[in-house]
Amino acid sequence: MAEPMGFFTDTTVCIGCKACEVACKEWNQLPATGGGVNTLSGDSYDNTRRLDGQTWRHVKFIEQFDESRQQSRWLMMSDVCKHCVQAGCLEVCPTGAIIRTEFDTVVIQSDVCNGCRACISACPFGVIDINPVNGTAMKCTLCYDRMQAGLTPACAQACPTQSIQFGPISELRARAEARVQQLHEQGETRAYIYGDESILGGLNSFYLLVDEPEVYGLPSNPKLPSRNTAPAASLSAAGAAALGLLGLVSLRKRRMDRLAADRKVAATEEGGESDA
Repeated sequence: MAEPMGFFTDTTVCIGCKACEVACKEWNQLPATGGGVNTLSGDSYDNTRRLDGQTWRHVKFIEQFDESRQQSRWLMMSDVCKHCVQAGCLEVCPTGAIIRTEFDTVVIQSDVCNGCRACISACPFGVIDINPVNGTAMKCTLCYDRMQAGLTPACAQACPTQSIQFGPISELRARAEARVQQLHEQGETRAYIYGDESILGGLNSFYLLVDEPEVYGLPSNPKLPSRNTAPAASLSAAGAAALGLLGLVSLRKRRMDRLAADRKVAATEEGGESDA
């Protein structure tokens, strides 16, 4: 198996140019939203809004102001599939359409996908969606076809500031830690890495952030669907036991009522015979 590959996204140098969005759509032949006639979202310059089956890269714009609106900060982040080491989408796929490649990335095979949407609800990052053109689930492939040819993914190739960096995960981790240290020395002590081994075994597309994950629309503690299996099974077992107990109580009550009725009938009959 080849060395695990992925993305390191340094959000502190993202300029919001959206070159990554354009490059991704061009290379993967993804259609424009609404045929190119898109409405303004009213959310800063973020008219893409979210990742979906036709948009595999999404540049987020987060405007922050204090109450006086005298102090402000503008955060930007190019979002994409995280290619999780422990991938919830792969875990729930019933057809085997979602595979882990030799580069440790996660790819959906559209010709095997049946459009069941299980992967959509299993992804804690809201990455996957149905492509309305072919009716199958689709997301970033980390340009699997380009990697097989030894090329850099289109988004990283197009990024003018190297906010999106591509390479072996081990090298990217070292580069990210060095960048965090550099920012700390420069006074940006809020800088940290989101997507280390504590999150789903590690994200093969991880980020340098300078605010809480939720500010960027990322969950602070994402979980796999299987994490809910044991609690759900326990609740189901408890519910079944309670229903069984209620059934036994109801059955016993019916039997007691029947016996009481039989005794009443017998007593009535005995009383009639005595009168005779």
